[in-house]
Amino acid sequence: MKEKINRLLLVLQLEFTLLWVLNIALVVLYESDILPQGSLVGDARMDYIMQTTGILLAVCFIPLSLRVFHLSLTRYVRKLSLPDALASYRRWSEVRLAMLLVPSLFNMTAYYTTLNTTGVLCAGMVLLASLFCVPGRKRLLSELDLERNETENLD
Repeated sequence: MKEKINRLLLVLQLEFTLLWVLNIALVVLYESDILPQGSLVGDARMDYIMQTTGILLAVCFIPLSLRVFHLSLTRYVRKLSLPDALASYRRWSEVRLAMLLVPSLFNMTAYYTTLNTTGVLCAGMVLLASLFCVPGRKRLLSELDLERNETENLD
């Protein structure tokens, strides 16, 4: 079972790293002029639509991603057998990261296409919120209530 937990942690850490790598890659693509910057500068209607959409995505998805994961753990995942709980934990962790990836990439794109700093501020908030989702062994064991079993198995 330790092998499954270690494999799950590795996958979750890679997925979390991918969230940051995709955002950094998008910034590098825009900054190196591979993707065009400022294509919507001067279009007030599209600027308003993109900024409003970006703000709504950030404001809705940040608390939703954190709360839905917690509710799924307390109401569903902890009641499953260990193999099923690990699979469900992975699925809900991926959903949470996807809910943070969408607004971060959208807001980065909104910033570089409109050159309005609202997009980068919202993307920064989403990336800051992603730091509450850093996967780790201690966190996984405590969220699945496996701490007691782990200490008993070590003795």
